[in-house]
Amino acid sequence: MEKQEIGIIGLGVMGQSLALNMERNGFKIAGFDLDEKKREQSKKNFADKNIIISSSIKELADILESPKKILMMVPAGKAVDSVIHDITPYLSQNDILIDGGNTFFKHTERRAKKAEEKGLLYIGTGVSGGEEGALKGPSIMPGGHKKAYDAVAPILTKIAAQVGNDPCCEYMGKGGAGHYVKMVHNGIEYAIMQTIVETYDVMKDVLHLSAKEQSSLFSKWNDDVLGSYLIEITGKILAKADEETNKSLVDLILDKASHKGTGKWTSQNAMDLGVPIPSIDAAVQARFISAYKSERVEVSKKLTGPSIEFAGNKDNFIQKMHEALYVSEIIAYAQGLSLLTAASKRYDFDLNLAKIARIWRGGCIIRSKILGNIASAYENNPDLTNLLLDEHFSGVLNRRQDDLRKVVQMANKCGVPCLVTSASLAYYDSYRKERLPANLIQAQRDYFGAHTYKRTDKEGTFHTEW
Repeated sequence: MEKQEIGIIGLGVMGQSLALNMERNGFKIAGFDLDEKKREQSKKNFADKNIIISSSIKELADILESPKKILMMVPAGKAVDSVIHDITPYLSQNDILIDGGNTFFKHTERRAKKAEEKGLLYIGTGVSGGEEGALKGPSIMPGGHKKAYDAVAPILTKIAAQVGNDPCCEYMGKGGAGHYVKMVHNGIEYAIMQTIVETYDVMKDVLHLSAKEQSSLFSKWNDDVLGSYLIEITGKILAKADEETNKSLVDLILDKASHKGTGKWTSQNAMDLGVPIPSIDAAVQARFISAYKSERVEVSKKLTGPSIEFAGNKDNFIQKMHEALYVSEIIAYAQGLSLLTAASKRYDFDLNLAKIARIWRGGCIIRSKILGNIASAYENNPDLTNLLLDEHFSGVLNRRQDDLRKVVQMANKCGVPCLVTSASLAYYDSYRKERLPANLIQAQRDYFGAHTYKRTDKEGTFHTEW
């Protein structure tokens, strides 16, 4: 039997979509799933494709060319360890394992170390784009053993989204770099999604715009500087009517947001590194608060808020909301990229932020027009410590920060919660302020714990008997 070029273990939605993507691009695929029903369904789905569905892991390994290349598309956690355990006996020196799931980067580094002890090469690969991206071209963020990446690069770059002549796939760095970048991508995704829904909420509860009216606005905004995948799908979602009731479908969806952990990991790791990412943190917290649905229903009967009707010019305020959303999205990117900068140094990833911004321009969930300017900012200054220091983006924020301020003020006045939008403004004001009130914190710490402090007028460390 002719050997296949790459094997895929895990034939769920993402695994099947990637298999079809690879096959369409001329690669010979072998697939396997522990679930017999998924194997049988895959055989039907791939009946006319150059994709062989194996009945066992051993059979999958046997029909792969050497060095064997195996992509694992299984849920993060124990499932990955289980697949590695089951496939390892059938692998040889320099065979390659690729984890394409949302795995925590430190787990990737642990597995890579164990794999290398057995002579295997390991790649932790972030894949963004959902089902459609996997099928038509995702953004791919591989990290790990460079020799392994070079061996699979012809496949990954071919199936990735393409922007112009550039594939949205680049080697991120050693160890868990690929999964780290994907983790931060998802943290940025959380923040941008939340600032969009806060815009929607203000439009709905302050301006009393219908979903259909908002759909027209988001669709219009998608044609200007706000153009992005998330803005585009928001316009489409708000236009969708429920087939049974003919009401706006979004108004019938329960307001409890789920999460799979990557946003939380981003916040936790930023805490470990001491990097401020308040917009991303607020987005994670907003999802947590939404989960308290039954409590919120009960509390809504007991706690009151302001009863204020908007009395200004709606069109003018809508334009301010457009500018505020633009600024808040830029700040979300800035926070995520500042975390990547710090992590690159701490973990010795040697990340190239210009390349990361470029591969995010296509395929992934946070793809947007903004990323072109972000890539240019880091190409012009690879040592840029924060995106807000770039001349283009500092200019954008200086011109639009007052609109962000006005939207936050109106939301607060009307009692509409805007966790991320408010956090973005607070981050902007904190980052731009030459002197913060942390001097008083240091005095308090010295008062109750003799923790000492430094002075602005002379060198040294000081303690006062308060």
